[in-house]
Amino acid sequence: MNHKEIIAYLKQKNLRVTPQRVAIYEAICKLNNHPTAENIISFIQVNHPNISIGTVYKVLDSLVENNLIQKVKTENGSMRYDSHLSKHHHLYCIETEKIEDYEDSELDKLINNYFKKKKIKNFQIKDIKLQITGNFK
Repeated sequence: MNHKEIIAYLKQKNLRVTPQRVAIYEAICKLNNHPTAENIISFIQVNHPNISIGTVYKVLDSLVENNLIQKVKTENGSMRYDSHLSKHHHLYCIETEKIEDYEDSELDKLINNYFKKKKIKNFQIKDIKLQITGNFK
């Protein structure tokens, strides 16, 4: 997503377009590796050296709340961010902590059919996301 598309996307979500929001969202898109807040801060401080860490966290929370990005929690408990919002799962490498998107409509269908048959008492499923843990070869 380029700079103009990001501005249009923020406006579409009725968010005020600020240099900080644009820079942070752009960083997530450009990094394209499920970055941590620290990765994002390092990336944007090159062109925005005065941006505060608190501002980055507030903007990230705002982007999550407005469904522009989603949080991805890793096995070691670190929080990562993903701008890919379509239905997908994650492959998580325990050695390198690398995360890759994994899309499989057959798996989605299998999971959905399973939970249609096997209802969980007193619980309504909203979404199912898998994190498949292993090692990339």
